[in-house]
Amino acid sequence: MPTFHGSQDTEHAPASGACSGRSAGTRCHPDERPSVYQDHPTAPPVNHLLDALPDEVGQRIASDLEIVEFGLGDVLYESGQRLTHVHFPVDCIVSLLYAMADGATAEIGMIGAEGVVGIALFMGGETMPSRAVAQCAGRALRMPARALQEEFRRGGPFQAALLRFTQTLLTQMSQTAACNRLHPTDQRLCRWLLLSRDRLQSDEMLLTQELIAGMLGVRREGVSVAAGALQTAGLIRYARGRITILDRAGLEARACECYQSVRDACSAPVD
Repeated sequence: MPTFHGSQDTEHAPASGACSGRSAGTRCHPDERPSVYQDHPTAPPVNHLLDALPDEVGQRIASDLEIVEFGLGDVLYESGQRLTHVHFPVDCIVSLLYAMADGATAEIGMIGAEGVVGIALFMGGETMPSRAVAQCAGRALRMPARALQEEFRRGGPFQAALLRFTQTLLTQMSQTAACNRLHPTDQRLCRWLLLSRDRLQSDEMLLTQELIAGMLGVRREGVSVAAGALQTAGLIRYARGRITILDRAGLEARACECYQSVRDACSAPVD
């Protein structure tokens, strides 16, 4: 399978799970810009949706991709904003947030290296009703709207992969809406931590109570109580904005069924 060919300059590679501030959409060093999709001896990080494409497709779109970096809290796009690019996360996590008139927010979807941010551009629209925010710092591959739409209109593996991911994202959104309405905060926190951990591939995450509260649509006090209960149960360690998962199996047992449903949808093969 094709893999991304790019520089491994550690200056642009945040530590796994690290969430540090950077300016939104900062371009990486020119040497890191993709030239072709091909095997690479150092196995650089990739976006799995793109990595699964046949070599012919990967080589055709490679010149339209560039690596950009996002820091914690960077906004990829606002609700209603006209989209000019899509982003394929590499080692960052992007949250889709719905913001109410009073400023309250709740996460409706989470996207990592398994997918793409900006589905409106190939689903018949140019704007999204949600805000896209970097939940965790890292890199993404950015592709202009025009290039994406041209390749999508060709049909074939690229179109099929994007539509398959859209299906999984809609499943996640539906499950998240039901979860936020029906399940207690501690179960929702378990679900959210597990989904974040799956995308980071790290048991340690730098997360503030304020950020988690905004994602779950609850008050900070609710996050504090829920996290405290999980820590007392020996499932996590939480101190100074750093959460470490100590017992993944225990966390899964405590989470609601929504985690497994979303995980199953996301782990289905992309054809």
